[in-house]
Amino acid sequence: MKTATFLLVIAALVSRPAPAQVKITPGPEKVAIEINGKPSTDFYIAGPEVAKPYLWPLRAASGTYVTRMWPMQKAEEEASIQKPDHPHQRGLWFAHASVNGLDFWNTAPMDQRPYNQPDRGKIVLKKLGGVKYDKDKGSVAATFDWTNVKGDVLLTEQRLTTFYADTNLRTIDFDITLTAVQKVTFGDEKDGVFGLRLRPILQEDKGTGHISNADGGMGEKAVWGKPSNWCDYSGDINGEKVGLAILDHPANPGHPVRWHVRAYGLFAANPFGNATFTGDKSQAKETVLEPGKSLRYRYRLIIHPGDAKSADIAGLWRKYSPGN
Repeated sequence: MKTATFLLVIAALVSRPAPAQVKITPGPEKVAIEINGKPSTDFYIAGPEVAKPYLWPLRAASGTYVTRMWPMQKAEEEASIQKPDHPHQRGLWFAHASVNGLDFWNTAPMDQRPYNQPDRGKIVLKKLGGVKYDKDKGSVAATFDWTNVKGDVLLTEQRLTTFYADTNLRTIDFDITLTAVQKVTFGDEKDGVFGLRLRPILQEDKGTGHISNADGGMGEKAVWGKPSNWCDYSGDINGEKVGLAILDHPANPGHPVRWHVRAYGLFAANPFGNATFTGDKSQAKETVLEPGKSLRYRYRLIIHPGDAKSADIAGLWRKYSPGN
């Protein structure tokens, strides 16, 4: 009966008329997104390989993929890497490594060590909401439970993801609200929160990538752990200049966010890190959320041609800011 009901819901969603520019096709384990008739990304929401939801792969408007393929798929570019690192860094995700002492960031399939240990959490699909279209954009809503290994719920996440159609850019808005079911403490920890993993050719250490931020910082050493309105990671993929920018919404708690961005291709905005980034233990700060209370975080991801300057990421951030 549950399967039949789910299929009826999906059929109703898919049958809705939509502009040709953005097409969103929900399924039981992933939501497929096409823009201008071409695959853009898939939103993985459930299944044995999903310990936390993620979008993968992310593609530029040209169709070129910009996120690492491993461990979900083998790619020729990654075949020479003898010891791939961080199997839990899959596509783009939202999680944190310290929530009531549980690690939701360093998680992969839950039947494998160390991910099936009591100190790990899991983010489980509770409900796939409606799909909406408005001119040149489409959105999908989903609700997730953040649970311990036993399945006890710590908090509920409501996520609205909006995809925009554009000739040159791929822009995705994330509107995430975390509501505590029990008292929740987010620890001061570097592994968080809104993160993605770039394909190897875009890495700063072994590829063509360059890291920059809104304050003129260039390179990992100048950008890592520093607060800034936005951060950009750009490079060259077989002659195609392409980059990704993450914009931190000015209304986010703790804005401007600190950046957990690495030369090896990790790119993340972390509002729960302070002492871990400054090295000053006296600045340690935990974020406590009482039962029923909520935190709201909004981020905009822009996959663009060129680098941060030629793509005018500074100007795009001003347009993202309220009042502009």
